[in-house]
Amino acid sequence: MLLRPFARPLFASWFVAEGIDALRHPAVHATAGREGLAALHGHVGRLPGLSQSLDRALTTVTDTQLGLVVRAHGAATIVAAGALATGKAPRTAGLALAVLTVPVVVASLPAGRSGGEAEALRRRRFWSSVSALGGALLAAGDLAGRPGMA
Repeated sequence: MLLRPFARPLFASWFVAEGIDALRHPAVHATAGREGLAALHGHVGRLPGLSQSLDRALTTVTDTQLGLVVRAHGAATIVAAGALATGKAPRTAGLALAVLTVPVVVASLPAGRSGGEAEALRRRRFWSSVSALGGALLAAGDLAGRPGMA
C-alpha cells in the first residue's frame, strides 16, 4: 500500500514528541507518573497484593530514580518510534510502542471528577494516550502484505 510510507512517520511523530518531552522535562513526567500511580491505587485499592505493591512504589522510589526511569522510557520511545517511522522492523517497533505506551496511559489516569482545568487536561492526555496505544497495536499487527506467524 502506498499509504504506509507516509502514515508510519506521521503516526510515529506523536511518540517522538512524547519521548523528547520526557527527556527534556523528566520532573514533569515523573510527577505525572506518581499521580497516575496514586490514581491507579485509588482504582484498585481493594486488591490486596496489588495495593501493597503500589504502596511500596509510591513510597520507596525517589524523585531522582523516577526521573531516570522517565528519561530511559523517553529514549526507548524515541528509538522505537524511529524504527517505525523508517520501516525498520515495523511490527516489532509497533509492539514496543504499545508496551511503552501503557505507563503513559497509567500516568494519565484521571484521578477523579474534580472538573478542574488540570483534570480536563489529564482526561485529554489519557484519551490521547489510549488512542496512541490502539494505533501502536494496529501497527504491531500490520502484515503489510507479508505473511505472519500464524
